[in-house]
Formats: sequence, C-alpha cells, structure tokens
Amino acid sequence: MTELLDPRNDFLFKRIFGSEENRDVLLTFLNRTFQEANQPLLQEIVLLNPYTDKDSPSDKQSILDIHARTIAGELINVEMQLFNRYDMEKRTLFYWSKLYASQLVQGQSYSTLQRCVTINILNFELLDNDRYHNIFHLREDQTGIALTDDIEIHFLELPKLNAKAIPVEQGGLANWLLFLKGATPDQWEVLTMNEPKLKKAMDTLEFLSQDQEARMQYEARQKYLHDQASLMEAAKNAEKYGFRAGMEKGIEQGIEQGIEQGIRQTALRLLRRSMAIPDVAAATGLSEEEVTTLYESLN
Repeated sequence: MTELLDPRNDFLFKRIFGSEENRDVLLTFLNRTFQEANQPLLQEIVLLNPYTDKDSPSDKQSILDIHARTIAGELINVEMQLFNRYDMEKRTLFYWSKLYASQLVQGQSYSTLQRCVTINILNFELLDNDRYHNIFHLREDQTGIALTDDIEIHFLELPKLNAKAIPVEQGGLANWLLFLKGATPDQWEVLTMNEPKLKKAMDTLEFLSQDQEARMQYEARQKYLHDQASLMEAAKNAEKYGFRAGMEKGIEQGIEQGIEQGIRQTALRLLRRSMAIPDVAAATGLSEEEVTTLYESLN
C-alpha cells in the first residue's frame, strides 16, 4: 500500500478541504466546528478561493488558506499551521482584520460589515490550557456582555487531542481532527462510523497519495515548510540572545537565501528522479530556464 501523505501539510489540506468537488466536506467540517461553539449550522457555503493549479506549493508568498462565504454573507477563513510561526495571536488578528476590512468598499456604510470567523488548525500547542478547541469573542471583562459578534476566532490544537479520552464513536469535530492528526487507515472505520462525510476526505487523501504529481508538489511544499520553520527558529534564537540589532537585515536575507536553496535542492531531487523539466518547474515555482540550468549542472 502506498504510504499516505500528511494531511496537515497546508497544500494538501487545501486540496482536500478547499476544492470545489469537496465543498461538502468543508461544509461538514465547519458545521462540526460551529456545533461545539453553539453556533447555528450552515446550509451552504461558497468557496471564494478554491484550489487551483496556481496554488504553488513552493511560493514563499503563498498562504494556502481557505476562504468561504455563507448564504448570509458571513466570511470564514480556515488555515492549517504545521509549524509555529510565532506571534500567532497577533498574526491571527492581523489576517482577521484584513478579511473584515476587505468587505467595505468606498462609500459603503459600516453597517454592511458581516461577521468574520477565523479557524486556525495548529500542529503545536499555543494556549495555556488543556482544551483542544478554544473559541474567542469580544466580550466585556466583568459582565460578559458582547460588544459585537462580528469577531469569532477558533484555535484547534491537534497535540492536545487525546484519542483515548475522546468518545469518537459519538461523532463530531474530534473525529475530523484525529484524521488530520494522522489516524491510520485501520482506525478510519471507527472515525467514519458516525461521520460518513469524513470518508470522502479519506478517499481524497488516498487518491492524492497515489498521484505522482501530487506527491512531488507535496514534497516541495514540505521541504519549504521545514526550511522556513528552521530559519525562523534561528531568527528567534538570535533575537533571544540579543543579536537582533544590526542582524535583522542579515537574518531576513538568510531566510530568503535558505528558502531559495531549499527549493533548488528539491528541484534537483526531482530531476534525479527523471521528472520532466516543465513538471519540475510547476512543482517548485522555478522558471523552466532555472530548472534547465540545474539539470545541466547534473551532467
């Protein structure tokens, strides 16, 4: 049996949950999330940035999140974070604010602004509690009175999910998160017993795991994510030990150079596997001329 790819890779996650043909999978996942937040269930959603071939797995500017709109006009953003990029709370608020402000065009009234929901699925622990699902709103500190319901932020922390402590046979969000966390195929039957739509996500993962081009793109993205995480860790340590002053520019350049080097190493690995130059270019985001130069360096 072909080894399954990791659905926590954001490129793969978007292909499973953010494609038009799997919109029903995303809808069910969202409803399980909102169910735990005591929010009304959705009847339908519209994907605003469905997966396309333009979602380059190695584009350093790419944010492979999922944007959806409800029938009522509310906006939802779902993002998978494999590694801790630090300042996660501020980053979340920044991207939430951009999504919220993007609704308003010049001359429109503030009253037209709709609720925006951010759902962050984290492959690391962020918050100082043992809850795998934390939900934040804007409330008055003493009375709990809501200032507005326009902001709702979810953090789903996969490492806090203990399969033995979760009654997965009852269905619900935990089944979906256990699948993302890396449940093996022999555990899938239990997870899908009360979550039948989850089987479609599993079938998609199996299909992509057997597709050569998808595996190449996945590998390119995985390499990029690992390199980025390592370089950000180095930058964080430099700041911790007082090297930030005078080093910021050097660190930034080092991160850029490290990412570029990682992409080229991935391209070389694909070329050694006899992958065609246009396919390597599509998988890595390099130009065909750059890939050709790398190919010539092998001879």
